[in-house]
Amino acid sequence: MKAATINEIKQELQSLPPSRLTELCLRLARFKKDNKELLTYLLFEAADEATYIDSIKKEIDGEFEGLPKPNLYLTKKSLRKVLRVTAKQIRYTGSPQAEVELLTYFLQKMQRSGIPFRDSPVLVNLYRQQLKKVRSVIDGLHEDLQYDYLRELQGLD
Repeated sequence: MKAATINEIKQELQSLPPSRLTELCLRLARFKKDNKELLTYLLFEAADEATYIDSIKKEIDGEFEGLPKPNLYLTKKSLRKVLRVTAKQIRYTGSPQAEVELLTYFLQKMQRSGIPFRDSPVLVNLYRQQLKKVRSVIDGLHEDLQYDYLRELQGLD
């Protein structure tokens, strides 16, 4: 089966009655967990992005508290999991400011956690890659926001 283009899907959705549209959304939500999470974000949390970002930061805090710090291998696996979940939440928002805030927070937590990540080349690369990603997103923001976010990044190098 060949998937329709976004434009074709958009035209078809506009022609459907609201009850059928609701039915399709519910079926889509039952199909995959990511779809359900995205619909939850769009319906309940998109209106207050600041609260949503704070809740993600609390999740990150909780994950960092449970990190196995002495074992760098397990720490690496846990950090990648935290980063994967954070990236998924960032995709839901679609906001570059949210991406910068959350990745910067992740990097700050990583630096302050007491993990000897500089002893592991893999963790150093993970840290540098996220720092590089944050900087590239910052480059696309408005000048005032760039200044504010770059000041936050100064201590992370």
